[in-house]
Amino acid sequence: MNKPFPLILLVVGVVLLVLGLIEADSIGSSFSRLFTGEPTDRAIWLLVCGGIATLVGLRGVTRSSGDPK
Repeated sequence: MNKPFPLILLVVGVVLLVLGLIEADSIGSSFSRLFTGEPTDRAIWLLVCGGIATLVGLRGVTRSSGDPK
């Protein structure tokens, strides 16, 4: 396996997604949803960054090594 950076990015993305889901289900996020109708900004950022990192890492891992792009 010759792709350490995309693999690390994939793992970090999954960890961020899990942390974002935990944060979205927290008491602070519940209070924020009660008053504003939305989860906390931290939960949103963790989910967005985790999703982007996961997609980029997955693309890097699944791309063939002979692909010049």
